Amino acid sequence: MWGRKLLIVTDGKAGHENQSKAFCNALGRRYDLVHVAYPAPFKKVLAYAADRVGVLTESLFTVDAKPRKNMYDAVVCTGSTAFYPGKVLANRLKVPVCAILYPKGFRLNFDCILAPAFDNPPKRPNVVSMPVNLSPTTQEYYRDCVKAFEQRHKQRNPAVGVIIGGPNPHASMEVSAMKHQLDRLFELTGAYEHWVTTSRRTPKEIEELVDSYPFQYKLLYSRDTFNPIPAFVSLCDRLFVTADSTGMISEAVTQGKAKVEIIQNLKSGGSKFMRFIKDLERLKVVHVFDGSLGFASNKIDLGPTFEEVKRILLPAQYDRQVRKTTAAKKKNPASSLPGTPKPTAKPVVKPTAKPSPKRTAKPRKANIQPGKKGQ
Repeated sequence: MWGRKLLIVTDGKAGHENQSKAFCNALGRRYDLVHVAYPAPFKKVLAYAADRVGVLTESLFTVDAKPRKNMYDAVVCTGSTAFYPGKVLANRLKVPVCAILYPKGFRLNFDCILAPAFDNPPKRPNVVSMPVNLSPTTQEYYRDCVKAFEQRHKQRNPAVGVIIGGPNPHASMEVSAMKHQLDRLFELTGAYEHWVTTSRRTPKEIEELVDSYPFQYKLLYSRDTFNPIPAFVSLCDRLFVTADSTGMISEAVTQGKAKVEIIQNLKSGGSKFMRFIKDLERLKVVHVFDGSLGFASNKIDLGPTFEEVKRILLPAQYDRQVRKTTAAKKKNPASSLPGTPKPTAKPVVKPTAKPSPKRTAKPRKANIQPGKKGQ
């Protein structure tokens, strides 16, 4: 690790806070958290107006701690509730600020903006585009999650994981369509263990349908809020993920070795969700499940993206890191020290190793009994 801590300004939403934490971990930095909120909805509206005219004031929001100067190298903020407070606190601390996700409605004068490509961010010197959402990056995190999962389920055969989200303005979730997908999924992967997890957005009738299939491991979010997704990503040979679940898909295409299948439940082709899927198809990291199985097992390496963020957000420290690495290479050219990546935000797609023949199970026709409880 190099430099001081980063300060995460969070609205308390897990999806936002976890992306900020993943960002700090990817940069190899420790962090502190401060929680912010708007005491009334109209104050959030005023924050948009104040930002447009360049007024930065702490009177519009509450913060649970008073961060001190000279303790942090930068401020990190994710989500609309955190964007304005992030700017304000960074201004008071005299440090740069990084926005994660596209700060729609706010001026784009953050020092760095790390935005998903499917949001169509403008091309600016301070904007770094990434093909996916951020998800946990440390191998320690995944090892701990696998250990927690193994206390609940002992894997005996290669596994297929099914990750189900829920409807949104751009995606539907109907029982008949999901039943058709699950029937075909079981038919094609009969010799595997089958694992499934739903989410907080999954409708009750879909959970009831899922409960009628013979999954060896089954987590219904309405009954249990444990998160098995990191274990699914780490252990499964193949993952099926509903198209509405951008965060879950992002984790599946950046971690593990599983082939990724998209269960298509989007309503139209013009949404950012469809752009997201199409982009990942072009990178050959996902296959849209069409009744046949694909072989998209490549993974996206965001390392170059984070190097670009370091160069923009903390240029002086980045330059010192480059000089130190260059000097070490000159001193010992034969060493195994990696070269410093060139400053580019273009993602790298890594091919994964082919699975061992010993772990490849031949498919057989499944004995699907709708209405029967899973094991």
